[in-house]
Amino acid sequence: MSTYLPLLKRLIPPALWRPASQVRYALDRIAQWPAATFHPWRRKSLSLLGRYHNLHRGQRCFIIGNGPSLRQTDLSKLKREFTFGLNRIYLAFDQMGFLPTYYVSVNDLVIEQCLREILALPMPKFLSWRSRRFFTYPPDETTIFLHTTHTGPKFAADARERLWEGATVTYVALQLAYYMGFQRVILVGVDHSFSTQGKPNTTVVSQGEDRDHFHASYFGKGFRWQLPDLETSERAYRMAKEAFERAGREVLDATIGGKLQVFPKVDYEKLFDQKPAGSK
Repeated sequence: MSTYLPLLKRLIPPALWRPASQVRYALDRIAQWPAATFHPWRRKSLSLLGRYHNLHRGQRCFIIGNGPSLRQTDLSKLKREFTFGLNRIYLAFDQMGFLPTYYVSVNDLVIEQCLREILALPMPKFLSWRSRRFFTYPPDETTIFLHTTHTGPKFAADARERLWEGATVTYVALQLAYYMGFQRVILVGVDHSFSTQGKPNTTVVSQGEDRDHFHASYFGKGFRWQLPDLETSERAYRMAKEAFERAGREVLDATIGGKLQVFPKVDYEKLFDQKPAGSK
């Protein structure tokens, strides 16, 4: 059937094709719901997630992206801050000099190829519910499954519900930060710029050193990864901005040289002039 999809898209007017696609996506999400609600592993995750609701009310945190700008960012300043590390952030641990408070990964290719390294991380780890298929034994209490989906745009105020991925793990981390009650969320290393070009979400195999992340081996030679969908990510970021502002909270962007224009920009160094009450 998939072989005929491009032909069908050309023959069927967009006004008819788009609603049909939305119905199909909705049916897919409905089909995922029972296991994401009643499976024992997921029930355990729901219980664990409950412990984090408003745990950090009024505090600030940093979401550490994986862009090349991390090489120009003094991450040691974050040692006493609440932090979210994403995907292969562990390649920067020597540079950082500390471990992030939380870890998040929802990309199937990253989890499949890096599961051993991910499971060795000691901090709470938030992974996509889809990734359970890569597990050969039940996860321990540091592994929490999130019901994330590629379709159905939304901002989830409650992380126990379905979370839209918004084509970037950073958006999932923003939803988690909101659920945990953080008053101010600051992005670093979210460069929002890629030298690798191609159709968004296409799976490719890296042919050499990675120029689009902070480490040459991040998606190094032979690593399978998906090309970025910056347009969808921006849509997600705008939804996050609106959700935080409605709640009287804020998201700031302290990425050095970052291209993202959704959130207010702040000078990274000036964030540490005075230690805020919401830090560790």
